Amino acid sequence: MLKRIVSIQDISCFGKCSLTVALPILSAMGVETAVVPTAVLSTHTGGFTGYTFRDLTDDIPEIARHWESLGIKFDGIYTGYLGSIEQVNIVSDFFDQFKSDDTKIIVDPVMGDAGRMYAGFTSAFAAEMKKLCGKADVIVPNMTEVSLLLDVPYTENYDEAYVREMLRKLTDLGCDTAVITGICYGDGKHGAVAYDKKTDTFSSSFERHIDCAAHGTGDIFSSTLSGSIINGGTLQEALDTAVSFTFRSIEATLPDIDEYWYGVSFEKCLGMLTK
Repeated sequence: MLKRIVSIQDISCFGKCSLTVALPILSAMGVETAVVPTAVLSTHTGGFTGYTFRDLTDDIPEIARHWESLGIKFDGIYTGYLGSIEQVNIVSDFFDQFKSDDTKIIVDPVMGDAGRMYAGFTSAFAAEMKKLCGKADVIVPNMTEVSLLLDVPYTENYDEAYVREMLRKLTDLGCDTAVITGICYGDGKHGAVAYDKKTDTFSSSFERHIDCAAHGTGDIFSSTLSGSIINGGTLQEALDTAVSFTFRSIEATLPDIDEYWYGVSFEKCLGMLTK
């Protein structure tokens, strides 16, 4: 029987991020994927102007109530971009409705990047996201989001000891496992580092650093990590799969990067996830 996951995040009708990334990746990994779109945009917001936006906040509780009435169960719940404090609170209630002993909750606390919080977010939003992370089994922040969750200054000058310290503090929020993405120690490699509080062990995975700004790579990583975890992979296996697939997807985009500036050509690499 297929494992089943639900992904809760926005959907951009054109562009490669959020649900338009999560659904094909998780499906390629053999995971039955349900979706709860939190908003519908004509395009994603990275580089596009004049995009349309429809907020679907009020629809989320109705979807949850219908699913609950049908007795639908999930092996995993994976959240990405949530656009407001109200959505964070609604998703928290969703966790309470559908969490079982066998359900893995993965939260990608999307709030910012490169040291800057995304437009429209505030410290109050970060405080609510911190609470949501406390309900998760696995959280997947980048270094900017680490600074927002832990109220520490953002830095790009870190070493392995600092990253491990941040990982331990992240699990103090309440999650069992924390994964920090976008780690680069200045040695020409780029990847992710994780900490499992239950076993008090660290894991890491790296590929060659590609000096290229690309939209949606965080969503690609989180989706692949989620699929591997739901399929029963170890933390190390999940990291290796997510880092490798993200790297290969960026690499596959480079010949056409001027044409596909709005996203990564992950479609070319989906075959490696079906094996």
